[in-house]
Amino acid sequence: MEIIDKSQTALVVIDLQKGIAGMPGQPYEAKDVVANAAMLADAFRKNSMTVFLVRVATSADGKDRLNPIVDGENPWGNRQLPPDWAEIVPEMGPKDGDIVITKKQWGAFYGTELDLQLRRRKITTIVLCGIATNIGVESTARFAFEYGYEQIFVEDAMTGRSAAEHDMSVKTTFTRMGRVRKTQDVLEAFAA
Repeated sequence: MEIIDKSQTALVVIDLQKGIAGMPGQPYEAKDVVANAAMLADAFRKNSMTVFLVRVATSADGKDRLNPIVDGENPWGNRQLPPDWAEIVPEMGPKDGDIVITKKQWGAFYGTELDLQLRRRKITTIVLCGIATNIGVESTARFAFEYGYEQIFVEDAMTGRSAAEHDMSVKTTFTRMGRVRKTQDVLEAFAA
């Protein structure tokens, strides 16, 4: 893999929180995605690079949730979420220096300070991972692309609700917006 410019690159981890990481995933199990993302986060921290942990949370009454009329499944609906649903999984932290971004919708840019925090740190490249590939990760990636960020997608540090959904994002969408790599590729780039 290409050398990573440590001064201008940050890790952005999408929705590795108890309520989402507890759902089934394909083609990778959530526990494997969390393990790979945790290795990435540790490598970034060890190299004094910023780790952004993004989570989705709603108000207790749920009135700030997206709740459109849809033909397919609406994962939010009006259901009651467990109290720990939005807590970041312990394997990810947060650790000292990490920045936690709380969003109210699929993507991590709209309505949050993510873009501001990246730009103030002079970050031009984001390494993106998390759950779900075709929902939170892809929505974030589309905004990042339009905002001009370089992107590296860590394919085995993300998963979808189905392998087909994951593959569509990874093989078609992400290859048009950046570079698709494996966890090991990124880790090896730190050693180069």
